[in-house]
Amino acid sequence: MAGGIHSSDADQPLSEINVTPLVDVMLVLLVIFILLAPMFTQALSVDLPKVAAPPSQEPRLVELMLNSDGQLLMDGEATTLVAMKEQLHVRITAEPALVVRLNADSDIHYGEVAAVMGAVRESGVVRLAFAMGKPEMIR
Repeated sequence: MAGGIHSSDADQPLSEINVTPLVDVMLVLLVIFILLAPMFTQALSVDLPKVAAPPSQEPRLVELMLNSDGQLLMDGEATTLVAMKEQLHVRITAEPALVVRLNADSDIHYGEVAAVMGAVRESGVVRLAFAMGKPEMIR
């Protein structure tokens, strides 16, 4: 019985993975990264020029509202699709950074919203935002 308890398994390949070398390599890498970390956090000192720039202006915002009864409001005043398109065209030529925010009731059909979006696009507005309700309001 010189072979021990598992002498018949000597011809079988080992199915165990020796993780000791892997752990050794990982510990060496950890020590290297700990030693090199302060070198990565050092920053170059750059003397930036001082410039007196005017403050950036917020773009003007036009509120469009499409009620559940199909009424179109522009900045709180009732308007038609054609009149809205003309007013937006005048405003966009005066201020190219104009932003239109579209509010639509959840009961409005997609076709009506798409018609308003198309009219906004035809007026020359390229920045269109959609107003969303709070997550508590979503059904």
